[in-house]
Amino acid sequence: MALQKTEKAALLAAGLPVQQHKVVLVIDLVESVRLMAAHEAEVVDRWRGFMAFAGEEIGAHQGRLVKSLGDGLLAEFDQAVPALKAAQRLQSYFEEGNASLPEARQMHLRAGLNASHLYVGEHDVYGHGVNLAARVAGLAGPGQIVVTAPVRDAIVDGMDGEVEDMGESYLKHWPEPVRTWRVWPADRAGDGATRARQVTAVQQDLRPTIAVIPFECRPASPDHQVIGELLADGVITQLSREGQLRVISRLSTTAFRGRQADLGEIHHHLAASFVLSGSYSVLGEKVVISAELSDARHNDVVWADRLTGPIDDLLQIDSQLIHQLTDASTEALMDATIRRAMVVPVPQLDSNALLLGGIALMHRSTARDLERSRELLEAVTDRHGRVATPWAWMAKWHILNIIQGRSADAPAEFRRAIDIADRALDLEPHSSLALAIKGHVQCHLGVDLDMSRQLLLQATDLNPNDHNAWLYAGFWSTMWGDPADAVRESERALELSPLDPQRFFIEMLVAHSYLVDNDLSNSIEMCQRSLRRNRYYLASLRVLLTAQYELGQIEDARQTLSQLRALQPDLTVGRFLSYGSQSKIRIRAAHAMEGLGLPR
Repeated sequence: MALQKTEKAALLAAGLPVQQHKVVLVIDLVESVRLMAAHEAEVVDRWRGFMAFAGEEIGAHQGRLVKSLGDGLLAEFDQAVPALKAAQRLQSYFEEGNASLPEARQMHLRAGLNASHLYVGEHDVYGHGVNLAARVAGLAGPGQIVVTAPVRDAIVDGMDGEVEDMGESYLKHWPEPVRTWRVWPADRAGDGATRARQVTAVQQDLRPTIAVIPFECRPASPDHQVIGELLADGVITQLSREGQLRVISRLSTTAFRGRQADLGEIHHHLAASFVLSGSYSVLGEKVVISAELSDARHNDVVWADRLTGPIDDLLQIDSQLIHQLTDASTEALMDATIRRAMVVPVPQLDSNALLLGGIALMHRSTARDLERSRELLEAVTDRHGRVATPWAWMAKWHILNIIQGRSADAPAEFRRAIDIADRALDLEPHSSLALAIKGHVQCHLGVDLDMSRQLLLQATDLNPNDHNAWLYAGFWSTMWGDPADAVRESERALELSPLDPQRFFIEMLVAHSYLVDNDLSNSIEMCQRSLRRNRYYLASLRVLLTAQYELGQIEDARQTLSQLRALQPDLTVGRFLSYGSQSKIRIRAAHAMEGLGLPR
């Protein structure tokens, strides 16, 4: 049984450590021994200034400076995002001073972040989690921040920082390999330019754009947290079905849950003109919802209202609360858009956690993560056997298992995926996700291609904002259709998912469309973006080596094939062509692999 707050306070007061979940930050000075030996007085003086700065910054980010290590520091935080923000601020301290010094006298920091249960005392923290943070810091280069999986899962790629997968490392005195990620500042020039192009592409869709942020529980209660997710899920689904608005994907808006982000930040990251957000309170069996629709471009509240209804209503397919909230906010948004157009110049539950966890882990791509994803999805389908969405995602799991080269019998597993997608469609015949996934499976198999295309077009018609439907439609065009359609449909999916956790998967399919359109340079660039987010994604490596080979970058292609074979040692050309061998793009990939020396 967890200790109560009063018990924890009593133990701390007595000087005894208490076990708590914490985020540990370890920072150390790169080449401190050399610097001290050559410029001791100068280094000590600058380090003292840094420690004064560090104490203020760590406190400002709700952390505690535990101790100075002479040439480093140890700090602890309750949450990952403030810890990362503090680390980013601390990394910037020496930049100005270094600019006027020769390289040999410059001071640089490296940082490691880990989250785990620790023993927290009044003056120190103890446990394996602290040791792991220190080991991870050792993987960082000058000016770099490296994080472990629990920290990676708590931050949003593209908003908290740009994440680069470092793979698994064997650390000293650590019993198993540890997967780590570098986190770069979010405003790196290359990605900023990419963001500008995405916003321009989004603006080509003339419908108003809305982001629905998960509602906050007031007062905060873990038992009632799922209600906010149900509200956001229901409103996004209803808005998407109506087709009047561009609706930002659910997995992207989840990035802002509990962050207290301002409208400008949401508009910047999601390119959403309107934001629907709010809070709710639980009173017995009823929920009281306070909702607010804002124009993010002008920081104006367009509409606000208070709704009350039974909690059970939110679990119904035709929830009255969801309908009221959706209809009222949509009408207000349309009215505001029309009024503005007239005066402005034209040029100007735990179950939810299971599902989201299953979706996120299936795209991590390692065998361990794929297996854990399957466990989570099986649990949610067992719990909610008559709900279509978990079954549709389970069908998608089987596709990814094949794509990652982990299936012993790909054709049989594809048929299994079709059976599961059919089950989802039996439960909900108009599920755009289930339609898209069934069409995607048939596309991979190269059978019933006309039916496959019809399923995908039906999915995009039913839900024009379903990024999966557009993504798989783009993949069909890549494999069997028009290259121009492939690029258009794939880029549409990318536009609808600016902060999606599986963005590397979307980027891989966009790269695929560029390859079939013979835009080899852009295909390589998009593959490299995908691999920065997930270096183990086999499909991205296959597209990359094909584009490199056809562009004449033979040595780069050989290195990519080497990475591919390290992850898939039993790969042969014949095994690769065991399904979808009629596809011209797969034949191109097989030709590239064989040309690079892969056995037939």
